[in-house]
Amino acid sequence: SNPPYSIKWEGDNNITLINDERFSSPGVLAPKSKADFAFILHSLHLLDVNGKAAIVCFPGIFYRGGAEAKIRDWLIKNNYIDLIVSLPQNLFYGTSIQTNIMVLSKSKQDKKIMFIDASQKYTKVTNQNILGDETINLIVDTYLNRKEIENFSKLVDIDYDKLKENDFDLSVNNFIEDTSHIKEEKIDVVQLNKSINEIVKRNDELRKEIDLIIKEIGNEWEE
Repeated sequence: SNPPYSIKWEGDNNITLINDERFSSPGVLAPKSKADFAFILHSLHLLDVNGKAAIVCFPGIFYRGGAEAKIRDWLIKNNYIDLIVSLPQNLFYGTSIQTNIMVLSKSKQDKKIMFIDASQKYTKVTNQNILGDETINLIVDTYLNRKEIENFSKLVDIDYDKLKENDFDLSVNNFIEDTSHIKEEKIDVVQLNKSINEIVKRNDELRKEIDLIIKEIGNEWEE
């Protein structure tokens, strides 16, 4: 599913929605100005006991507070969140923002959430980024086999108390720090030392020139 991002809906302006079995379980409705979790809970409701739903999401739903944090709380308590993937920006036509995929499951075999950071795994084609087949296969294989790969994926035990302290923030970068795309600058120590010596030498020369100028000015005043 790829529902629209953060559109408005009736929310608690419609008193029947809090009793709608699709939305009632968390005890709170998605905000009127942001219907993202209404779509997500609708998808979850439609799943059978062995069902899974993969939903393209706006990243804000994973860290925004208020009602959305309470819905994340409920999803975590009930162990419905199976996977969160961070995708590259400028991937979809019509929007340049970075997006996420969340996989919901009603038949998880463990109490863990897998996080995958694929935000740097893209190929640039003209003004659009694309996910290549190699990257797609890597994401699917990593998820299905629950693999942990440095800078790419992590299987996290659900520590409810720790998540609660952080307002149930499920942003991928809280769990994976991808440093693979950051180039380390190699420092030539010998060249650096040479440059420092040259700076010190030039500084001494400037001081001597300044002292000479001051001396000459002093002599002129004496005359």
